[in-house]
Amino acid sequence: MAKTVLVINSGSSSIKYQLVDLESGEGLASGLVEKIGEPTDGHYKHEYQGAKHELNEPIHDHEEGLKRVLGLFEEYGPNLNTAGIVAVGHRVVQGGAVFPKPALVNDKTIGKVKDLAVLAPLHNGPEATGAEVMRALLPDVPQVFVFDSSFFFQLPKEASTYALNKDIAEKYHIRRYGAHGTSHEFIGSVVPGVVGKPAEGLKQIVLHIGNGASASAQISGVPVDTSMGLTPLEGLVMGGRTGDIDPAVVFHLIRNAHLTVDELDTLFNKRSGLTGMTGFGDMREIHRLIAEGNEDAKLALAVYVHRIVGYIGNYTAQMGGLDVLTFTAGVGENDEIVRRMVCHKLAPFGVKLDEQKNDTRSKEPRIISAPDSKVTVAVIPTNEELAIARKSAAIADEGKDTYGNVFSR
Repeated sequence: MAKTVLVINSGSSSIKYQLVDLESGEGLASGLVEKIGEPTDGHYKHEYQGAKHELNEPIHDHEEGLKRVLGLFEEYGPNLNTAGIVAVGHRVVQGGAVFPKPALVNDKTIGKVKDLAVLAPLHNGPEATGAEVMRALLPDVPQVFVFDSSFFFQLPKEASTYALNKDIAEKYHIRRYGAHGTSHEFIGSVVPGVVGKPAEGLKQIVLHIGNGASASAQISGVPVDTSMGLTPLEGLVMGGRTGDIDPAVVFHLIRNAHLTVDELDTLFNKRSGLTGMTGFGDMREIHRLIAEGNEDAKLALAVYVHRIVGYIGNYTAQMGGLDVLTFTAGVGENDEIVRRMVCHKLAPFGVKLDEQKNDTRSKEPRIISAPDSKVTVAVIPTNEELAIARKSAAIADEGKDTYGNVFSR
C-alpha cells in the first residue's frame, strides 16, 4: 500500500497543499485556497491526474477552507481514506531557538508556534491555526510542524550573531535564524549526486531566488552562512521586500515621514524590492518592461543581480573557495537572463557558462556550466513539499519527536 503525506502551507489568507507519495517523491494531488476571510468570494483550485477543479465561494476562516479541501479530495480524488496517509506536515517559517528540529503538533507546540509569531508575524499565526484545524479534522493522523529555520540553527556563532548589545540580543532572542531552510537543505543534499562530487568537503552556494529570495553557503552539507536573518526581510532583493538596508532608514522615515511601525513593516515587506522600484514583483514583468526601454526596470534588475553577486563573493571568501553554485526556486529555475547576468559577473573568477545549456528550458536537475568552468553551475528544482513529507513521515513512523512529545491515537 502506498504511503503518503499531506503537506500544508497556511498563509494569512491562503492555503497551499500537496499530497506527496513517499516512494516516488511525486505530488499526487495539489491545490490552493485563496482569499480566506476577505469580503469577495474565495477561490479553490484542486488538481489531480491532470484535471483541474475550481470553485468560487465565500471562505470565512481556515477551518472552513480546510474542511472544503478534504471534501475536494473526497469528491475528485484521491480519497484520503485509501491513499495511505501517514502524516500531515505543516510548514512553519519560524521555529526560533525553541525548535531546532521538527515537532509533533499538540496543544503545547501550537502555543509555542503562536508565541514565535513575534519573529514572523505574517506567517507563524496562520501556520499554527492551520495545524490546529487539521488536527481536529484528522485526529487519527499524526500532525508535524516542520520549520524553515531549523536547518540554519546549525550556523556557527560568528554567522548567526548580530553585533547588537549582548543583553538586548539575549533578552529578545535576536539572532540570524534564516528562512527557506527546508529548500536549502534539500538542494544541498542532492547537489553531490547531480554534479558527481563527494559531499564531504564540498563547498557550495545555493541561491533560492523567487518572489522571496535567499542564499546559503554550505560545506559538506552543513550551513555556514545564510542571507535571511531574524526575519525573512534581510538579504537579497525580493519581489516586495527590501533585503539589506541601512537600519537608520527606519529612524529617518519615523522622524521625517512620520511613518508608524506598522506602516514601515508594510513598506519594507510588501511595497519595496522589485515592486517598489517598478510596480511589479514578477521578474517576467521586469523583463517585459526592460524590452520596452523602461529605465526603472533596468535599474531594478541591476540592483537585484548586484546583491546576488555580492553574497556569492562574500560566501566564497568565507568558505575559502567554491565548488558548486546552484540556482533554484521560481527565478533560479526558469530565468536564464538572471543566471547569465550573475555568471558573467563571476567570469573573472573562472565561472564559465554553457550558453546553450543555460538557455534550454527543463524541469530536470542539470549542469549549465562549461566543462572548463572552475566552478560547477547547476540548476536544480527545489521540492520543499517532498522534504517536509519525508521529515513528517519519519516522526510519524517513530511515534515521537526529539522534544519528548508522543503521538497517541
